[in-house]
Amino acid sequence: MGKLSKAGHLDEPVLNHVRKDFVRVLESDSVGEALARIQRSQVEGRIVYFYVVDEADRLRGVIPTRRLLLNTPETPVADIMHRAVVTLPATATLMDACEFFIMHRLLALPVVDPEGRIQGIVDVELYTDEITDLAARQESEDVFQLIGVRLAEVREANLPAAFRGRFPWLMCNIAGGLACALLAAWHEEVLANVVVLAMFIPIVLALAESVSIQSLTLTLQVHGAGQFSRKKIVAALRREVLVGGLLGLACGGVVGAAAWLWQGRERVALCLVISIALAVATAALFGFAVPTALRAAQRDPKAASGPIALAMTDIATLFYYLGLATILLG
Repeated sequence: MGKLSKAGHLDEPVLNHVRKDFVRVLESDSVGEALARIQRSQVEGRIVYFYVVDEADRLRGVIPTRRLLLNTPETPVADIMHRAVVTLPATATLMDACEFFIMHRLLALPVVDPEGRIQGIVDVELYTDEITDLAARQESEDVFQLIGVRLAEVREANLPAAFRGRFPWLMCNIAGGLACALLAAWHEEVLANVVVLAMFIPIVLALAESVSIQSLTLTLQVHGAGQFSRKKIVAALRREVLVGGLLGLACGGVVGAAAWLWQGRERVALCLVISIALAVATAALFGFAVPTALRAAQRDPKAASGPIALAMTDIATLFYYLGLATILLG
């Protein structure tokens, strides 16, 4: 196994680069039996972690060296192992492995098949240079993809290709802007009668957009850590909406209080509190739901999520704000 030298190699299957000389101990072993098994294994490569398997060679846990050495020989391995093991699926690429090393800061990762049987390990020292380069590239790539631009493609593309790569996602912003203009036109009367409402539109939109981007970024990071189960998706969605609701109430309370102290109009303040709370909670929902839905549809969530989520957030925010203003002040 040689060191990777070209970024294109990162698309290779990780199974082509696993190490087979790693230490297994059985889940049924005691610490003393595990140490004896390790001594008999005569592994030549560097030992980082001790992986615990069952009789069918399915990965059950991992034991750091410190735990193995500091416990008595009679201690069952099952009592001291970490059961939550970060693993790579056998279908993963070297790019996936590098991203996992960056995210989890581990020195080695086990590769497992769909049944959980360990196929080998990948060692961080093989990828030290690639991880450094990848981290720098990925940071720039993520920032640009959040606004609908693939940085590598833009750098290498000719003029027509660069235009085609960027313009479609700008249509999301154009469509969202036109929809917001229509909403404002439909509520023209209340805006004309209560001019102070227009003064707060920028801050209402900015708060919702900020939370949408925060939620979107966190969701993309979680997606990069591995696959979601349906149960985890529902739990994460509930948590994100609750966090968004709390952020919305807090931000709405601050802005509403400022509006009341400044303008002395209770209904304007109430409109701001309620609309910001609803908008920010909805923005958090969109920030989670859009990349999750795109991933479920087998689309790249990094390239498309930002423009779509922001356009949806802007429309929903103005709908809440101007709709409530019409009810409370119209």
